[in-house]
Amino acid sequence: MNKRIIILGAGESGTGAALLAKAKGYDVFVSDFGTISDSFKEKLYNAHIQFEEGKHTEEKILNADTIIKSPGINPEVEIIKKAVAKNIKVIDELEFAYQFTKGKIIAITGTNGKSTTTMMTYHLLKEAALSVGLGGNIGKSMAAQLVDQDYDWWVLECSSFQIDGFVDFKPHIAVLLNITPDHLDRYHYKVENYVNAKFSLFKNQSEEDFAILVEGNQLINEALPKYNIEAEILNVGFTNQSLNAFADSSEIVINIEDKKHHFSQSLLPIKGRHNKINAMASILTAKLTKIKDDQIKESLPKFKSIQHRLESVGNIHGVEFINDSKATNVDAVYYALEAFSRPIIWIVGGVDKGNDYSQLDSVSGNVKAIICLGKDNDKIKKHFKDRCPIIEETQSMQEAVKIGYHLSKDREVVLLSPACASFDLFKNYEDRGNQFRLAFQLLEREIELKKISQ
Repeated sequence: MNKRIIILGAGESGTGAALLAKAKGYDVFVSDFGTISDSFKEKLYNAHIQFEEGKHTEEKILNADTIIKSPGINPEVEIIKKAVAKNIKVIDELEFAYQFTKGKIIAITGTNGKSTTTMMTYHLLKEAALSVGLGGNIGKSMAAQLVDQDYDWWVLECSSFQIDGFVDFKPHIAVLLNITPDHLDRYHYKVENYVNAKFSLFKNQSEEDFAILVEGNQLINEALPKYNIEAEILNVGFTNQSLNAFADSSEIVINIEDKKHHFSQSLLPIKGRHNKINAMASILTAKLTKIKDDQIKESLPKFKSIQHRLESVGNIHGVEFINDSKATNVDAVYYALEAFSRPIIWIVGGVDKGNDYSQLDSVSGNVKAIICLGKDNDKIKKHFKDRCPIIEETQSMQEAVKIGYHLSKDREVVLLSPACASFDLFKNYEDRGNQFRLAFQLLEREIELKKISQ
């Protein structure tokens, strides 16, 4: 009798896991407590996979040999607790997919920067003509891709929720960029639990593997002595120099095997000190796969920043509009504000996750106006009322973009960098960023039509 695998959650990762499990001969059933999208339903129908939506039927779930749950499902929900009580193995899609690849894993995590670093690393390997796949918390699910094709290398963005589901998952190269307090509601409001989740990425590594750590992060530095990392530890960051000296340096220097590799910062097409650190991690990872310096130098300028992360959507009369909708916490916004020396009209707000806005005081000097975009803006207004001369408020993205334009002058920046989750006014951060882009396009067209009519 085939082993029974239950998939909880029919999003990208859940549907991908179901397709791979079916292809490998398992008895598969998918259960989603919400509504399954039409596109994922079609994939399940075509693969002859049974599913349910709007409920979790215990009789159909608790007879599983293994449960693969969506990373977004809290392990404290009742159906998971009952499964654990029955000694049913509960894992993540990446843990399941891992057993079916012969390739080497590059796993990248961090509170911020992991999407950019994952995409840049994938870009460098692909440009060097390596056999490489992209997955994890970005793009198409690894499991779904493995139905048809394996790669020599996999570059995977790993959230703490995904890492929580790892049992045997073993990356050859594991990257930890930074840790700042986030998702604490998932970790019993204890930052040490969140830190432990991030460091668990290294738990299965051995001496022939590599652990890349970014120095200069307080929580990483404090926690590192507590963990027995067997992999070879390689550091990137601003070791032995001040933060300002690091930021002002025109070079990116990578140390590997007692040899320094120099790359001009002018090769980077993306802004900010944080992206310099992200690039260092990506370049070091590429070097560990034996890519030559000349290939990296040729590939770096071709890299395009990911959507919704310091993404320029265009400019009107010299005013640049920047979509940083993916900045859903204060630490991400810190780097966004720091990236611009020009005056900033800052669009901020959404569902607050316990933000401490005082962390932004040192980098908010260029903010000439704040536009609060959210249903509850009191915390933002209270903190910045004596720090910023202009604070506006709206619940419309289109109006926020218009206000931003009218408050701005030539060579200034209208920056959407919310510091908050998006669920009060938008479906998700992608929807928020897309509406920002659309509002910019509508404003651009409106201004052009006025010009023609005059």
